[in-house]
Amino acid sequence: SFTISIHKADNTTVMIKLKPGLSPSCRIHMKNVFRSELKIKPGENVTFTFTCSTPEKYFIMEILKNIDCVSGLCPFGDVHLYPLGLPRLNRTYTWDVKASTKAGLELKFSTSWLRQIEPGETCPDSVSYNISSCIDKAMVNIGTFCRNGSVSRIKLLGGVAMSLHLPWHLPLTTSGFNIANRTSIKRLCIIESILKGESSITLMSPNYPLGFPEDELMTWQFVIPSNMRASVFFHNYSLSNCERKEERVEYYIPGSPSNPEVFKLSDSQPANIAGSFNMSLQGCDQDAQNPGILRLLFQVVVQHPQVEENVTHLVDLSKEKNMTVTIHLERWPSHVPLMSEPICLICKDPRTCDRVLTLTSGAIYRISFLCKDLSRLRITAEKGIGCMDIRWCQRKVYSLSVPKAITRLPIRLHKFIWKLLATDLINVEITSPSLKLRQDVPEQRCNTSYSYSIVSATPETELNVGVFCPGGSIEKIQMRNNITISLKTFGKGFINESIPQDLKMSFVPHIKDECTFTVSPNPKAKVYLQTPWPYGLPPHVSISWFIVVPSKQTARLAFSTDRMGIACETGRAFVNIKEETLGAEEIVRREDELLPQPRNMHHNFWVNVSNCKPVDKTQLTLQFWVTFADKQIDLGIILGVVAGAGVLTAIGLTVYCVKKKKKKTQNPMVGVYNANVNTQMPGKKGLFGKGRQKSESHVYAVIDDAVVYGHLLKESNGSVAPEVDVYRPFDGPVGSLPPSPPPFSFRKDVKRSSNTEEEPSPLMDTDQDTYTFAHQKSGQSEDNGDANKKDKGDTSVPLLENKERDGLVE
Repeated sequence: SFTISIHKADNTTVMIKLKPGLSPSCRIHMKNVFRSELKIKPGENVTFTFTCSTPEKYFIMEILKNIDCVSGLCPFGDVHLYPLGLPRLNRTYTWDVKASTKAGLELKFSTSWLRQIEPGETCPDSVSYNISSCIDKAMVNIGTFCRNGSVSRIKLLGGVAMSLHLPWHLPLTTSGFNIANRTSIKRLCIIESILKGESSITLMSPNYPLGFPEDELMTWQFVIPSNMRASVFFHNYSLSNCERKEERVEYYIPGSPSNPEVFKLSDSQPANIAGSFNMSLQGCDQDAQNPGILRLLFQVVVQHPQVEENVTHLVDLSKEKNMTVTIHLERWPSHVPLMSEPICLICKDPRTCDRVLTLTSGAIYRISFLCKDLSRLRITAEKGIGCMDIRWCQRKVYSLSVPKAITRLPIRLHKFIWKLLATDLINVEITSPSLKLRQDVPEQRCNTSYSYSIVSATPETELNVGVFCPGGSIEKIQMRNNITISLKTFGKGFINESIPQDLKMSFVPHIKDECTFTVSPNPKAKVYLQTPWPYGLPPHVSISWFIVVPSKQTARLAFSTDRMGIACETGRAFVNIKEETLGAEEIVRREDELLPQPRNMHHNFWVNVSNCKPVDKTQLTLQFWVTFADKQIDLGIILGVVAGAGVLTAIGLTVYCVKKKKKKTQNPMVGVYNANVNTQMPGKKGLFGKGRQKSESHVYAVIDDAVVYGHLLKESNGSVAPEVDVYRPFDGPVGSLPPSPPPFSFRKDVKRSSNTEEEPSPLMDTDQDTYTFAHQKSGQSEDNGDANKKDKGDTSVPLLENKERDGLVE
């Protein structure tokens, strides 16, 4: 049995009751009465027992002590747990202290200082303190605390309600705090925290996560050794709707020339503070209709001064445009570091430090680090390049290299992102002239210290082209839509390898396919090329490769699989292969057909892959490879060329001998008038009885050697008298080569139709009335004159050679 005796002067009440939600399987037995609840008032002496052996599973106990500091003397000093001899139940001691609002009360904790926890959080040893303050009959929850922390004292204005929650198995006999009287503190409360050595503390505003009282003021005092450095971080806050005043945070820092230093809750809070300081939270007069909530959760981190504290690093972004540089902890932002983790701070001035620092282009920064291990930090940068009018940016080449301002920092670059934005009719061309790019595929993995991820995006679809690294065969990539290129580093070797970066970008007019690669492989390399991997080619998207084949080599093209591996729901998927030469055959395969067998390509060639909409959301992933070998000359071809050369030599000698012989026996040719030829001006069709091809009316024999008319015209004095209608040679200067007639292919074709078409004008020459000259070369018989006629009646041959022309004007 248990006996509880309470003196009337103690003003204490004990209540034993069932835990909420439990059935009365165990009861309290007192004076032959079974009950589920027992209340013991001041001045009573009660003996009772439980009907079960484990009452701690069913019952809880509340001990309430009222202390009146307004009309009577306050029991200042240590607070004891009273009454004694209580049963071993989960119990809560509550001290309700009434005090004047003009006076202040101080709760001072023993060596086991307190640590504030968030609502819903529990203490490891199940011992917790809850502190509330009373303002104008309204209770304000100052906070819930566990043992073993840094909060040493809490000063409150007016009354206070202090609760201590103890588990049934813990035989605690002292409360761990005492109450002292203080003068008015002129604010809601003051919480003092003593931080020794490297440590961290998390604190919250009263009523958190509910609202801070309207137009109230409270203060946190931090006692820190002067050789340590403190930094403040706001992790969660919200603002109310103010009608008057402004919510703010004020810092009083000893030695600061501008005390108090005022900050907004949205500002970066002071860091690298040497020694102790105070921080105050000031509320405002809130809007009665829509007050909002002012709340704050923050952290104070104390650490030793770092070696890097006084070392500043210059980051010159003054000449950059549309660029941001963020310095952060690794795995940010997906990983939020625990408050217990060692702190790493980045400072853009001695007092403005944070776990994450973002620098923007157009300025020069001098940053420092408060971090023991800089290898935990990373840099993520982003740069935007846009083109809205091709006239202004078509000829401009942009370098996609990491600025030296970033590579010079002692922080590892994690990722550099270029966002290339353009209108629908403007596309992007990415080039790597010297290094060239290599696609990361299973058979050809990237092993460099960095790689590029290339993504093309529209509101409808996203084409993840793949991952590429330097040292390959791809020298150009042309893409449509907005492009994102992400350079990602692996390991510490990027700084050394970043010097020869040569990736460049320019804006070009619209292209046909969504993506086109220009591949110029090393003749000794085996090049693997693949549709976007591992993401696959999106539906209804086309992608092409243009492979350059050296003139003295042959390319071997082969696919890694014999089929595309998809079935189409709508549309068709195609593979097209074509060499870039006149009359080349185009090879086309559908998704339901076998892919081409390995084949040799002697000229530059295209490979195009176009996707349909596959069934079951299957991905089209197609890979092919290209190798090179020197061209082999066939022995039969060599023998044929030699034999042909011999035949041509023999023919040439024969022709030369015949021409020489005929020239010796040939009589001078004389121009003869042909009386059977119609000498009318060329006119309408049907004028000649025979066709132009069959008649000789358009062919004029010409004088081959000397003119023979001279001896008929000589007078007695030997001079020649020119007469009318008598041939006279041209005595003026003659060019080295006569004009040549246009080739047949450049003549204008005249369509001939039925009788409905108008006949040509009598004064217009038609193709049928074209006059040409047949010239007989020296040493060539007239019988060979028809050998040069064309199949379609073109009787034109080269004009007189130089020697024949010279003989004509002698």
